[in-house]
Amino acid sequence: MLEFAVLGLLHQSPLHGYELRRRLNARLGAFRALSFGTLYPCLASLQGQELVSVDRDEPRAAGSRRQRITYTITEAGREAFAAIAGRTDPSSWADDAFDVRLAFFARTEREVRLRLLEGRRARLAEQLGAMRAAEQGERLDRWTAALHSHGEDATERAVAWLDELIDAERRAPQVRPGSLSDPAHPAFNPPPTKENP
Repeated sequence: MLEFAVLGLLHQSPLHGYELRRRLNARLGAFRALSFGTLYPCLASLQGQELVSVDRDEPRAAGSRRQRITYTITEAGREAFAAIAGRTDPSSWADDAFDVRLAFFARTEREVRLRLLEGRRARLAEQLGAMRAAEQGERLDRWTAALHSHGEDATERAVAWLDELIDAERRAPQVRPGSLSDPAHPAFNPPPTKENP
């Protein structure tokens, strides 16, 4: 999922490693603690698979040995991102995977979004049922009961939130791929310029 998230951000524009890490940390709660020690091996792997290309700038200041490295998604990277974005297997609605996939729903087809939302909702509803069944079979001390109650409340809220998202997605007008109302249209993501990298 980290490779998917990196490709998703590079889909928008080429980025330096520092900016890429900042955007990952800001956008994805699951990656708040993302370190350069995790990010750079991921970028090296993507480069080795030819999903990302690298441009090295000359050092900015005299005497500085550091080059600025810009990462750009390749056409193969765009295809890999689209392939992952189109997957709807059960691993796609697991806890961390679902959050990352949701962060890039703007680049995901409507039917896929619905399947992922419904799959996630079904998984949480199943967990909620298991929580309630476990409560009935045991006598719990007040602290354990409070913890169970908190978990049940959080899961109920997540199911209600998913119900709202599913309902909104079903009511949303269909967007023709490639039309001006399609978020993947180039008008939404103009190519980077020197003034606006």
